[in-house]
Amino acid sequence: MYRVLLERAAEKDLGRLSSEMHDRVIAAIQALATNPRPPGCRKLVGSKNDWRIRVGDYRVIYEIADEIRIVRVNRVRHRREVYR
Repeated sequence: MYRVLLERAAEKDLGRLSSEMHDRVIAAIQALATNPRPPGCRKLVGSKNDWRIRVGDYRVIYEIADEIRIVRVNRVRHRREVYR
């Protein structure tokens, strides 16, 4: 099991989502505790340990620290604005 930590920016992003999308994203984030590299996840190019998962049109950007078993969620944004 990994510990999942939400950054302040990710908490703010979650607050802006509709209730249906919020529930879907929260379920995906909680699933990262058991499997931080689920099917469909992608490693971000140009970073050492940044990953992303898709939840509909939204992307969850997170880091994995395997040595201390922590997943740190950095951003939850719509796909058109997440990589800016």
